[in-house]
Amino acid sequence: MHVIDVDTAHEDGITFRFAARDDVAAIVALLADDVLGKTREAAGDQELDRYLQAFGDMAAQGGNQYLLAINESGDIVGCVQITIIPGLSRSGNKRAQLEGVRVASSARGLNIGTRMINEAHAIAANEGCGLVQLTTDRQRDDALRFYEELGYQNSHNGMKLSLDER
Repeated sequence: MHVIDVDTAHEDGITFRFAARDDVAAIVALLADDVLGKTREAAGDQELDRYLQAFGDMAAQGGNQYLLAINESGDIVGCVQITIIPGLSRSGNKRAQLEGVRVASSARGLNIGTRMINEAHAIAANEGCGLVQLTTDRQRDDALRFYEELGYQNSHNGMKLSLDER
């Protein structure tokens, strides 16, 4: 992924930057700071190696990074994984897939999520993407409203198959 200069401060002291390996534990804690995330993530030190391996795999793949929102104290208060996907459909357009969107429970209601998604849109546009897509769990009514307010359309039925349960 071509790294654009996202490390810029805003009037409220929030900055955006791409994650580094040292950020992984904080990202996992943020992913677990959520009703559904608590059941999906293992935020303890014993599991950290698995997350560090995944972060390394993302870096090796290219076009796959976490964008972080950082407050004035240096705390990670938001994150979103951005994956750039080249493809043949839609006349060979690239698309950006957004995953793992979280804002810290202590920072919700401060417009961080909107600004973070807008930063992700700018990165996708800079990468030549013609489409940004994401999924949200059906149990996340607030998230669905949030994405619709940002202009996302509920246009497809998403399906998943857990290979661990087969």
